[in-house]
Amino acid sequence: MNIIVLGAGLVGKPMAVDLAKDNEHKISVADISEVSLSKFKENKSITPIQMDLSKPENVKSLVRDYDFVINAMPGFIGFQTLEAIIGAKKNVVDIAFFPEDPFLLDELAREQGVIAIVDCGVAPGMNNILTGHVNHLLDEADMALTLVGGLPEIREWPYEYKAVFSPIDVIEEYTRPARYVENGKLVVRPALSDSEYINFEGVGTLEAFNSDGLRTLIKTVDIPNMKEKTLRYPGHIEKMAMLRETGFFSQQEIEINGAMIRPLDFTAKVLFPKWKLEEGEVDITILRVIVEGKKAGKKLRYTYELFDRYDEATRTHSMARTTGYTATVAARMVMEGMYDRVGISAPEFIGEQPECVEFMLNGLNERGVVYKETVEEMA
Repeated sequence: MNIIVLGAGLVGKPMAVDLAKDNEHKISVADISEVSLSKFKENKSITPIQMDLSKPENVKSLVRDYDFVINAMPGFIGFQTLEAIIGAKKNVVDIAFFPEDPFLLDELAREQGVIAIVDCGVAPGMNNILTGHVNHLLDEADMALTLVGGLPEIREWPYEYKAVFSPIDVIEEYTRPARYVENGKLVVRPALSDSEYINFEGVGTLEAFNSDGLRTLIKTVDIPNMKEKTLRYPGHIEKMAMLRETGFFSQQEIEINGAMIRPLDFTAKVLFPKWKLEEGEVDITILRVIVEGKKAGKKLRYTYELFDRYDEATRTHSMARTTGYTATVAARMVMEGMYDRVGISAPEFIGEQPECVEFMLNGLNERGVVYKETVEEMA
């Protein structure tokens, strides 16, 4: 297979390196940043391509020469990039996590005969797969909860946080209203709301808040109570809420000394140096997925837990591993013909096929990303 990864950011590199280990594939990585592409200079098995991928026509022209595409572009251009890939009739795994509804591209994907798996990271991604999997196993699921966070291991004032994605994409978690399902009805609450403290073994107490992470699950899975919360170190919520309410995250342009700027762009520019995860800096990823329901008259609770840490041997950040390897294992699943659903696939669709779930969990386990399953009978 001739495979191309679009985006050479923090996640793009480990994905390309992981795919290149198969030897039988030819791997390319495209990005506009010469600095990002320079990371591949000494890896002769990966071909770097410098190109402006913000233009859909460039994307469509580029991917025509490839058999498979992984879209790792920033969220704000992720949708148009995926549309261009589908227009070029290429199968794709997408981790752009764009805000638009991916099913708007379902008809196009079907017309083009394209398999397009979206939101295929850790969360969204594996949490969807596991939620869909348990929902498929149970006779009736009544509750699904996801708790997820990517954090620096060492807490540093003032934010005690480091971003593994574009700062603007992270800020989306603090501004986009959070949607969840309660008693079968859609509920919309402000981001950062309903904070609570939750203890995690080996980490300690973390702060959880509402975020808009259910995404496709709201449409595709009939579970009457579903919620996703983001995890941060205690105190982070108050700082982000203060910035948001002051207007630092606003996308409405304001005039400063004759220049019109969006406060969001200024904030991202200022925050990035403080939020940047440096090479060798240790990060951790925490994910807990809980699904409850009935099976053969018994009330069961399925819990999946992930605690992942920066890999010192390969110098790969945890969020890059847990996100990127989910995408590369899913890509292999498609290329090997195990998953062949044409159209837009939410990750939970993978969860409906037990053999695909096993393939994903085994592939991640081989790469040191280990999900622990617990099944309990409830009173």
